Amino acid sequence: MKTIVHFVRHGEVFNPDRILYGRLPGYHLSELGVQMAKAAAESLAGRDVTVLAASPLDRAQESARPFAEQFGLPVQTDERLIEAGNVFEGGRVSVTDGVLRDPRNWWALRNPLAPSWGEPYRLIAQRMAEALRSARHRALGHQAVCVSHQLPIWTLRRSLEKRQLWHDPRRRQCALGSVTSFHFDDEQLAGIEYADPAADLGGRT
Repeated sequence: MKTIVHFVRHGEVFNPDRILYGRLPGYHLSELGVQMAKAAAESLAGRDVTVLAASPLDRAQESARPFAEQFGLPVQTDERLIEAGNVFEGGRVSVTDGVLRDPRNWWALRNPLAPSWGEPYRLIAQRMAEALRSARHRALGHQAVCVSHQLPIWTLRRSLEKRQLWHDPRRRQCALGSVTSFHFDDEQLAGIEYADPAADLGGRT
């Protein structure tokens, strides 16, 4: 029995102050982000999608709407799909903002392999794998869509590919509005596909 679970990254967020918003409420899709979500949904048009789940955060719920409209499905909120926790949430954390030069931040930056500044990679992989299993079970023989965030999706993929979980964030293959699809034969993972249907819209991060 073949089942496919598509993990969709939300679209671009309106964030003119370039804050690390993490799990903070009140961060919504930009106009471009709405277009990205629509492009992602349209890329799966005609698929046999019977389950739709999303992270509880605003940007993921909004990105799930085009899928709900296209497939006539309710959006089931799954807390396991949420963004990774981060101690720098709510601040500006680029190198030019002086984060690395501030001694008050050095303890949080002591171990990038964990990482020490946020939710451990192994815990992210665990909860995302549970969300994947749940979606696969509910969509057995059909397809499911789970709307989540870049780091959780990339960590799940690396875990299933048996790769080390720590990595260079600049090399993640998980663009805004992208679709990472996990193909199963019964309970066995048969393959992973990646698509970037919003690539032509610009505004990539």
